[in-house]
Amino acid sequence: MLLKKIKVMDMRNLTLKSALILASLLLNGFLSNAQKKINFDEGWKFHFGHAANPDKDFNYSTATIFSKSGAAAKTAIDPKFADSTWTSVNVPHDWAVELPFENSPNFDVESHGYKPVGGFYPETSIGWYRKHFSVNKKDANDRFQIQFDGIYRNASIWLNGFYVGTNMSGYVGMAYDVTDYINFDKENVLVVRVDATQYEGWFYEGAGIYRHVWLNQYNNLHIPEGGLYVVPEIKGKEAIVAIETSVENKNLKTSQCTVYSYITDRNGKVLAKTNEQKLSLAVNAQSTVKQKLTINNARLWSLEDPYLYKAFSVVKQDGQIVYQTKTRFGVRNVRFDAKDGFFLNGKHLKIQGTNNHQDHAGIGSAMPDYMQYYRIKQLKRLGSNAYRTSHNAPTPELLEACDSLGMLVLDEQRLLNSSPEYINQFERLILRDRNHPSVFLWSIGNEEGWIQKTEHGKKIAQTLLAKQKELDPSRTSTYAADMGNEFNGVNEVIPVRGFNYRQFAVADYHKDHPNQPLIGTEMGSTVTTRGIYEKDSIRAYVPDQDITAPWWASKAEDWWKLAAENDYWQGGFVWTGFDYRGEPTPYKWPNVNSHFGIMDVCGFPKNIYYYYQSWWTDEDVLHISPHWNWPEKIGKPIDVWVNSNADDVELFLNGKSLGKKVMPRNSHLQWQVNYEPGTLEAIGYKKGKKITSKVETTDQVVNVVMAPDKTTLMADGTDATVINISLTDDKGREVPIADNMVKFYLTGDAKIIGVGNGDPSSHEPDKCKDGAWQRSAFNGKCQIIIQAGKTAGSIKLEAKSNGLNSGSTIINLVKS
Repeated sequence: MLLKKIKVMDMRNLTLKSALILASLLLNGFLSNAQKKINFDEGWKFHFGHAANPDKDFNYSTATIFSKSGAAAKTAIDPKFADSTWTSVNVPHDWAVELPFENSPNFDVESHGYKPVGGFYPETSIGWYRKHFSVNKKDANDRFQIQFDGIYRNASIWLNGFYVGTNMSGYVGMAYDVTDYINFDKENVLVVRVDATQYEGWFYEGAGIYRHVWLNQYNNLHIPEGGLYVVPEIKGKEAIVAIETSVENKNLKTSQCTVYSYITDRNGKVLAKTNEQKLSLAVNAQSTVKQKLTINNARLWSLEDPYLYKAFSVVKQDGQIVYQTKTRFGVRNVRFDAKDGFFLNGKHLKIQGTNNHQDHAGIGSAMPDYMQYYRIKQLKRLGSNAYRTSHNAPTPELLEACDSLGMLVLDEQRLLNSSPEYINQFERLILRDRNHPSVFLWSIGNEEGWIQKTEHGKKIAQTLLAKQKELDPSRTSTYAADMGNEFNGVNEVIPVRGFNYRQFAVADYHKDHPNQPLIGTEMGSTVTTRGIYEKDSIRAYVPDQDITAPWWASKAEDWWKLAAENDYWQGGFVWTGFDYRGEPTPYKWPNVNSHFGIMDVCGFPKNIYYYYQSWWTDEDVLHISPHWNWPEKIGKPIDVWVNSNADDVELFLNGKSLGKKVMPRNSHLQWQVNYEPGTLEAIGYKKGKKITSKVETTDQVVNVVMAPDKTTLMADGTDATVINISLTDDKGREVPIADNMVKFYLTGDAKIIGVGNGDPSSHEPDKCKDGAWQRSAFNGKCQIIIQAGKTAGSIKLEAKSNGLNSGSTIINLVKS
């Protein structure tokens, strides 16, 4: 294939750029065998251990595994241990989502969605994983590294009985050099013990190896993880790109090499290349090469056009390429102005952000990569332009989705702490994420009420800020402070003041500290239940309108009016974009989810979605709520809300006008309407353009309707799609109060991996046995997620409910 590519080039007219393209092709060809990143997600064995009984924890607590290197006998760490009866799993894997719900007065269980994980549940809080693999003898001179992108949490790792390391963080990944422990003449056994008895948050966090695992193979002379740093600077129509490349020598002697870098466009066309720079590295030494390149007529990364270039750094030794790494980057600049707000590429932009945890209905925290793109697309349709990774390091694939789709990211450290452990976590976070153009701001922590006003908090913040500037001087930081007009402590030194709620204190704070930019790191927190219009303390539901907020929070209109109308607000992040498992508010059991989301846990919009969409987009928005199925309320008043960005709206019931009203900026309209069945219609005018919307009284449910997000999947065993289910009447209208049980049947090389319905009080399982997948609808909707197999062809998914017309869809699986 490589030769075919070379032959099509006219060697008589070989330009510099063509020559660089040729060099790139040859480079990739030379590296194909020497440098590999091997996905290690498949073929694991899993078994619960026990936090309180060594006999049920494979003797872990009584064995002398730390007395001598390789002393793993009589434990599951022993390579000879028989694991054939263990459960076969692929990762990402979240064992917590598979557990039943349990009503417990314990706060930790309550805040984690009533899943029995933690210190009170020793039998379901330790998980063991084992993986068998082989390595070719011809690779015996290479280095090997095991990379875990995320394990929840306190994970200890062994290879072939040798202890490799422990990663305390449930969110920041870790990579371990395992070269000295690799077997080339027999099987290798990788063992991970995960201890989820302690929590890091007060929300659902999952449990297990819930992100990707990799085996990295490379030369002793190489660029370490995070060793490529790319910083573009806009100069007119050009971009001056500073590239820093760190090279590490793991040879057992001093080594010489050369380093060069080049940049391509998104299609691989080489745009610029540096000269080779010489390096001499002692044993275990690391050195950094700094180089600059110019991109002419640079295409800027923006929310509307998230264009990505690629930067490559190459290490050569004795004229041969021994290592290459690459990263995608965007040309863009950001500016925080204390008076005038936030600017992206010199253009004023109000931050319209959402906070989000990382779980999704049916699958918990172990999400296929596709789900990151699905969720970001849902947020962009809402009109959101920024995402806060509250309150932890995100999965790398989330940032890739934000880079590709055009979404700014506030990237957050888990804890405000400057101990070696947390400094190391912060370093790993920054080194991993600093090339992502979507990352526009770092957060050094969230609501550290014990210390945020103290001198200790101030000193810790200064230490973290110094580390951030050391590793990434191109950005700045904020801290999410649940303080009003207070300055002592962290706020004295934080470059961008973050406000968690306390929105009415922002004006006074700005007056007292006019030179410090400020942003709403958590705003809103209206609690709503999709499709519910009356408070229900028995089922733990709250009305689906912007009327209920906890004492410490605010309604959407309260904070957004302030942010939208004052330039000194950089903008803010709503708590939250999606509902999430755990932290039930304002109710406890039977509620197992939060109610904070603009969308529910499936991504189905609530009514507040249309408030934000009205003022966060230029789309024509006209939305009426509630639904119009109220047989028990004939003749009684119904509170009707209209969310719109039209100039004015007139409401009609069965053709009779109920009056026209002017739409207040950043607000909504309301009517009191005596209910009668039929059609409630709104007609609005936006700059002279007519917009219409209606809700109708429906008939009985007749059909199950399936709406897949996409109908073609890659047959790679990892691609996935969301399929939303609606229950409709004979006229195709969704029945908004339907709660029928729907059963799912799949034929072909794929599998269902989760189901949900957005009901915050549902205790139905997220995972079912194959052949028994089902979920009841909640207010007319439910959702399933399927994952592709590896065989090209088509699969058929059917949705059936007693007495209803079944729905079906065909999904095509294709090879790349």
